[in-house]
Amino acid sequence: MALPASAPDSPTHSTVAPVLDRLHSLADETRTRVLLLLEANELTVGEICQVVQMPQSTVSRHLGILAQESWLVVRSEGTSRHYRLSPRLDPRARRLWQAVRDELAEATIAGEDRLRARSVLEARAERSRAFFSTEAGRWDQLRQNLFGDQADLKLLPGLLHGTEVIGDLGCGTGHLTRLLAPFARRVTAIDRSPAMLEIARKRLSDCDNVDVREADLGSLPIETGRLDLAIVSLVLHYVVDLDRTLSEVHRVLRPGGRILILDMQEHDRAGFREEMGHVWLGFEPDELKALLEEIGFAAVAVAPIPPDPGANGPRLFVLRGLRSEKRRRTQKHAREGMRLREL
Repeated sequence: MALPASAPDSPTHSTVAPVLDRLHSLADETRTRVLLLLEANELTVGEICQVVQMPQSTVSRHLGILAQESWLVVRSEGTSRHYRLSPRLDPRARRLWQAVRDELAEATIAGEDRLRARSVLEARAERSRAFFSTEAGRWDQLRQNLFGDQADLKLLPGLLHGTEVIGDLGCGTGHLTRLLAPFARRVTAIDRSPAMLEIARKRLSDCDNVDVREADLGSLPIETGRLDLAIVSLVLHYVVDLDRTLSEVHRVLRPGGRILILDMQEHDRAGFREEMGHVWLGFEPDELKALLEEIGFAAVAVAPIPPDPGANGPRLFVLRGLRSEKRRRTQKHAREGMRLREL
């Protein structure tokens, strides 16, 4: 009786133990060189070919074997495919790779690969430098076309620590709340408009750390000293009683908690009262600063916001302050002057 012929050596999965498949993957110098490169950098097939100095067909075959055995992560970008060592190797595969890597890293060929890889990456950087040297004059417009004129602002919530309790006071449709929620422990979003809040609730339906409430800012449904940060963005010009509203914000902030206000500078567009229901035609920032200090905010600072060339509204300013322990009562002339202008 004849014995069955032995199966040819191939990259098919072993029926004995996964370690044999992994050993097969690493039993080739080229594949280990490729893995060593892809542990440090994400590279395309063409870039790998330049480094290991082999034809694309050979490199692609080795990449196929490594991908089949889950050593690699592949990312498509247009017509290109980018490869890197998988960051989620299982513990046994990682131990095996570490043993092989420690041996290979000291080899002369690995050192030569590192030098050629450095040249490949420098060529990438040179392409970027060449782009910016020719496009610097129109970069702002190009970036705005690609990402919008407020893309930079989206990084600012990353300055939060993730532990803050935030109040988005006058949240409107929840656009800002949506931006803040992933970086905060909890956000309370408040507005007095049911129509606005209907949109906000839909927008925030998947944010389990957001509480949406209908209320007037002059009577906040928030316990005293609850908030770390209160944001009042483009809201104060709708508020009739500034003193009452800002005093409420002072109450719900913890000592040392921050208030952040964005609003319009004084303007003469009287039509805003009828068209959009504005109570105030903007504010003189220093007078609003004085009112905050009177109420009990400290370290109050104001900064104008450079006008956006594409915007047609009044100029804006940002104001921030800290809740101090004691409420002060001084400088009443500032408050009375503001009330006269409201009338």
